Amino acid sequence: MSRIYSCADDSSRAEGISAAVEAARSGRLVVLPTDTLYGLGCDAFDNQAVANLLATKRRGPDMPVPVLVGSWDTIRGLVREFPPQTEALVQAFWPGGLSIVVPQAPSLPWNLGDTRGTVMLRMPLHPVAIELLREVGPMAVSSANISGHEPPTTAIAAKQQLGTAVAVYLDGGQTPVGQPSTIIDLSGPRPYLLREGALSAERIGEVLGVDAELLRTRP
Repeated sequence: MSRIYSCADDSSRAEGISAAVEAARSGRLVVLPTDTLYGLGCDAFDNQAVANLLATKRRGPDMPVPVLVGSWDTIRGLVREFPPQTEALVQAFWPGGLSIVVPQAPSLPWNLGDTRGTVMLRMPLHPVAIELLREVGPMAVSSANISGHEPPTTAIAAKQQLGTAVAVYLDGGQTPVGQPSTIIDLSGPRPYLLREGALSAERIGEVLGVDAELLRTRP
């Protein structure tokens, strides 16, 4: 049975977070609000739960699941290295609408899909998401929709698509940004913008000291 928990007041929010933590720790799926869109998430280190997440979205491992973190410090344990470019973007845009693709730490026992040794990381700017992530730890989180369908900006819209496949829905109201995060790939010879969304190439280019058009050009 799945349930929507309102996060509009402290009492119902605490109840919802507790239920979501329990669900994630037991290998079930939860829907959580972020600053950009609602996300479908699970414990990033529970490989069966990640496989279930992909199946629920009706997509294959060729589209790996991103990972959300609840603090700047968490990223250091998930990446192979933490060079100045990565640190600059984290300090400038986290928490916020920037997802960063970097080489992952080689010893991690997770299976997020066909990542080719990389991981996409983001720290969302949403208090409910941050609270949940700090309780559960890194979570594999993708937009809370069936592949090819409209990504939801409300918990109700997420439940209309995903139904009872999700154990807990955390309702944090309308997402403030309402569009996907921007994705930048730092795993190659130079930064490359995979998707321009919540943040513009110009803003990212200012931080990196790189022309925005170069960021949009594949290496």
